[in-house]
Amino acid sequence: MFAIIGSVVVLAAIILGYLMEHGNLSVLFQPAEMVIIFGAALGSFLVASPSKVVTLVVKHLPAVFSGKGRSKEDYLELLGLMNTLFMKIRKDGLIAIEADIEEPKKSTLFSKYKKLITNTKALDFICDNLKVIISSNMPPHEMESLMEVDMEAHHQETMIPSQSVAKIADSLPGFGIVAAVLGVVLTMGKIDQPPAVLGHSIGAALVGTFLGILMCYGFFGPMAANLEHQVREDSAYYHAIKVALVAFVGGSAPQLAVEFGRRAVPSKERPTFNELETFLRK
Repeated sequence: MFAIIGSVVVLAAIILGYLMEHGNLSVLFQPAEMVIIFGAALGSFLVASPSKVVTLVVKHLPAVFSGKGRSKEDYLELLGLMNTLFMKIRKDGLIAIEADIEEPKKSTLFSKYKKLITNTKALDFICDNLKVIISSNMPPHEMESLMEVDMEAHHQETMIPSQSVAKIADSLPGFGIVAAVLGVVLTMGKIDQPPAVLGHSIGAALVGTFLGILMCYGFFGPMAANLEHQVREDSAYYHAIKVALVAFVGGSAPQLAVEFGRRAVPSKERPTFNELETFLRK
């Protein structure tokens, strides 16, 4: 939602300022310039990107405008699941959760957490590490290192859309200059025309530079930054899982391991101790 509001504010401020100086909006509408800038930017992106990168960018771009991020409810569900798993392990042993983590989407234990069960990657991260705990007697520090390797791989993959959109943003001013130069070339072919015709043609050429810079700093650059912020939120979510699991493997009681996880949650989304207690009782 804020991305949409921000985009409207950018356009409104520029158009309003232009109109305050009695500018003619029709001069800014140059379809040929847009075709050159956006077409060249898209082409360069396709040249630079394997099919996997293109797929990731297309998949993640809508998230910029959906406004979805990690909420307190997401963390409450996560901590609630960790508490349920730890309590069952402490009561019935590690083998008791084997069937649950083999097919979590069919498990009655996982099914209580509706939002988390749709997060396939986080679910796989939890279940894979629990399988390691069951199948090996790994020390806590080695378990932590193993999870960090997994988290780093996940982080590198989720950063791809942000980095790709940032590269598109960086290319737009250059393609704006290309469009402007082509406009000047066309203007030189009209050198025998009256000054009014030449002035209009040069103004249209300069719109290319304007559009390239505007798209870079007003839209695509902020979109890349938005995607990067989402990656950081995702990393914090995985960090909370890691902290809780390592604490439990290290011998902490279920409640204390969950509290370790709660303390790892960013302050804005972190549920209070009482909020978590109330959620767990439910």
